[in-house]
Amino acid sequence: MEATPSTHTTTPPSRQRPPASPVPWWRWPWILPLALFSVTFLLYAVPPYLGMDPDQARLPIPESPSWFFPMLITHIFGGALLTLLVILQVWPWLRTRHPAVHRWSGRVYVWAGVPLVGVPALLIAPFSSTGGSVQISNTVWAALWLTFTLLGYAMARRRRFAEHREWMLRSFALIYGIAFNRVLLIVLMTIMSPRLDTVYDGDFGALALDVAPASGFLSWVLPLLFVEWWIKYHRRARRGRPSTRAA
Repeated sequence: MEATPSTHTTTPPSRQRPPASPVPWWRWPWILPLALFSVTFLLYAVPPYLGMDPDQARLPIPESPSWFFPMLITHIFGGALLTLLVILQVWPWLRTRHPAVHRWSGRVYVWAGVPLVGVPALLIAPFSSTGGSVQISNTVWAALWLTFTLLGYAMARRRRFAEHREWMLRSFALIYGIAFNRVLLIVLMTIMSPRLDTVYDGDFGALALDVAPASGFLSWVLPLLFVEWWIKYHRRARRGRPSTRAA
């Protein structure tokens, strides 16, 4: 029986691309500042809650519901873990050289984050002591974080990795919005400080309460807008690259 000629063509060795070597870790200069920022924020935010004492909390704790403080503690400690895991997730060198670390830290991010960060945030958001605007902002944040994180996990399970990365970047932006809120609050209060004596009669606390809704909202909206721009920019860059496949 005569063999049928194969229609499959092999790319000549001269046209095959050599395997890409991983880029050295130090070629990603934003990783170290991100790690330092994360650690600095955690050293500031977490210690008051280590003693499990509501009187040491940085925010007023409502008397009702009784589960508010335990949920807040859960959210804070879970958020501290996720803040550190984000560094492992966005480090390209680690993802290339140690993909197993990337996969397992990603699973911890999702399966610890949903019950320890997302759900507690959704439960405590309506009871925020800084007013209705912050309550709405925090509720939207929690709903979006849960949505982005679960969609990112679902895309990874379906091996749609480009979409997986995009959804997880949105999730990471919201996580870092918590830390960015502290920085933005200081910036906004500095901008508003000329009104401290004229509008707020020197009441620093009243100024902080007035600025808090804007800071709480912008602290996650601005990083999310930046990530959306970054995603669209890289989509255009990928479309603009010449094809490396053989003709």
